[in-house]
Amino acid sequence: MSELILLIQQYGVLIVFAVVLVEQIGLPIPAMPLLIVAGALAAGGEISWPACLAAALAACMLSDFFWFRAGRFYGKRVLRLLCKISLSPDVCVSQTEDKFHRYGIKSLIVAKFIPGFNAVGPPLAGAMGTSTPRFLAFSFTGSLLWSSVGVGAGMWFHKSVDRLLASLETMGGAALSTLAGLLVLFVLYKYLERRRFLRLQPVERIDMHELHSLLDGGQAPVIIDARSLTAQQLEAAIPGSLNYLDCTTGELMTALDKDSHIVVYCSCPNDVTATQVARQFLANGFHRARALHGGLDAWNAHHKATGT
Repeated sequence: MSELILLIQQYGVLIVFAVVLVEQIGLPIPAMPLLIVAGALAAGGEISWPACLAAALAACMLSDFFWFRAGRFYGKRVLRLLCKISLSPDVCVSQTEDKFHRYGIKSLIVAKFIPGFNAVGPPLAGAMGTSTPRFLAFSFTGSLLWSSVGVGAGMWFHKSVDRLLASLETMGGAALSTLAGLLVLFVLYKYLERRRFLRLQPVERIDMHELHSLLDGGQAPVIIDARSLTAQQLEAAIPGSLNYLDCTTGELMTALDKDSHIVVYCSCPNDVTATQVARQFLANGFHRARALHGGLDAWNAHHKATGT
C-alpha cells in the first residue's frame, strides 16, 4: 500500500485536523478532498468517522474563534491583512462585507462553501460586534455542515474513492509528486489571477498632498465614499463626502459638473472599489475622476499626523 494511504490510515485524525486548520487559517490548501478520502476510509472501517468529523469541527472552530477575536480587537486591519495575504483578488473584503450586511450572522452557516467568505466572515463578525455566544452558535452550525458534507460524501461514494486510492497506490511515489504538482499549479493559478486583477486597475490616483492642495486652493473637489454599507458602519466617512450607495449612479452623475475634480475613496486593499467607481465616472465624461491613493486609511493617517 502506498505511503500516502498508510499515512492517512495511521494518522488520519491528526492529518484531518492539521490540514483543515491550515486551510481555515487562510492558506490556499484545499481540505475538502482530504475529508472525502477520510470519509471513504471510514466507510471501510479503517478509521473512525466520528473522530474525523470531530477533528475537522475542532479545527474549524479553533480557527474561526481566533479570527473572530482578532476582528473584535483589530477590526478592519485584520480584514485588510487577510486580503493582502490571500491569493484571491482584493474584492474579497468588499464582497464579503456586502454578503454579511445582506444576510447577517446567519451567513456563517454557508460561509465555508464560499471562496473568500470562509476566512473573512469570522473577523468581520467580530468587528461588527456580534456577541460571542451568537457567533459560536452559527460558526458551529456552519462548521458541522461543511465537515459533514466532506466526510459524508466520502462515505457515500467510497467505492469510487477506493478505486482512485487503488490507482494512487499503484503509482507509489508518483502519486505524491502528482498531488504536489497539482497543488503548485493551483497556487500558481491563484497568484496569476490576483496579478491579472491588479493590472486591470489603471485609473489615475490622487495622493493626500494633492487632495489638500485642491481643498486649500478652493477648487472644491467632489469626494465620493464608495465603501460598502458594512464598512461605513465600522469607520466614519470623510466629512462632506457623498455616499455612492445613497442614489443611483445616473442620478449622481447628472447632478455633478463633468469638469469637477472627482475623488473616490474606499477602505479596501489596493483601492479596488474606488478605482472601479472612478472608472465609471471616466467612462461617462468625468475626465478628472481619480481614486484616492490609500483610501480612508490615508485620510485618517494624514489628519492624525497633522492634528486636524
